[in-house]
Amino acid sequence: MPKYFTNTFSVTNLYKKPSSKSETVTQMIYGDSFTIINRNIKWLKVKIKEDNYIGFIKNRNYTDYLKPTHKISKLNAKIYKLPNKRKKINVFTFGSKIRVVDKQFKFLKFDKGWISQSETKPLSYKESNPFKQINIFRNIKYKWGGKSFKGIDCSALVQIFLNFNNKFCPRDAKDQANFFKKKIKLNNIKKNDIIFWKDHVAIALSKNKLIHAYGPMKKTVIMDIKQTISKIYKTANLKILDIKRI
Repeated sequence: MPKYFTNTFSVTNLYKKPSSKSETVTQMIYGDSFTIINRNIKWLKVKIKEDNYIGFIKNRNYTDYLKPTHKISKLNAKIYKLPNKRKKINVFTFGSKIRVVDKQFKFLKFDKGWISQSETKPLSYKESNPFKQINIFRNIKYKWGGKSFKGIDCSALVQIFLNFNNKFCPRDAKDQANFFKKKIKLNNIKKNDIIFWKDHVAIALSKNKLIHAYGPMKKTVIMDIKQTISKIYKTANLKILDIKRI
């Protein structure tokens, strides 16, 4: 049985190589867990429990596995020193998982402080529409490897909402395209279908609109589907590879 540790920092970068100058390939948000494959004084080679992603994180004081009880349901939830809103000590991103140990005055206590209960859901909570809240990331800046309100990339936008709804989803667009099996034709596209290009992905909001974390526009944007297809073909010479239904 592998030993798991829990990321107890708001965001931890996972690098391609054991160097902070290396490419950030993804991030662990608070409550994500991992196993250690190898270690030295400065770096850990790890495998993330939630999506099996392998990379390098800085060797810091991580916690033995904490089984979460709740998840953060707001874009950016404030963490307080006490069960009131007088002193903010941190901000955690959507989808972060916490282990609640106490409750007072509509606040929940976990190892980093107190959070308003209204900004959380029980871990078992699921929405019938997994992308119901996806618009909260509109205008959040594009960041390669990002998974938080401070910056997000296209495949993370898909992953975090499926993870929030207790569904497994690979991290990278190419793996997501292979993971989801039901193929859809463009003329049959509907809300929540996922559109794939080479190294890019978007989510349909309707038969006419989509949302994606779009590098050329440096943020998460809502666009017309046909115009997006044309734009990506003209600027990057890429055609749609697949449309999948979850």
